[in-house]
Amino acid sequence: MIKAEIVEDIVNKAEQFIPEDLKTMRQDFAKNMKSILTASLQKADLVTREEFEVQKAVLAKTRAKLEALEKLVDELDN
Repeated sequence: MIKAEIVEDIVNKAEQFIPEDLKTMRQDFAKNMKSILTASLQKADLVTREEFEVQKAVLAKTRAKLEALEKLVDELDN
């Protein structure tokens, strides 16, 4: 899940490139950019680094168990 603070930070940084005297345009840009960016990031189905690391650890543990079971099956076959 994408954090709202990250989207807000990206929009604020991009918004700085629009001159202050175009206040209405800046407001419209910020509003539209937030919704577009949020929708795009959700569609991309991204995960946080923390979630990735947890799943990586689970996969490593599962792989180790599988290798141990394969070794056991090979020993039982012989």
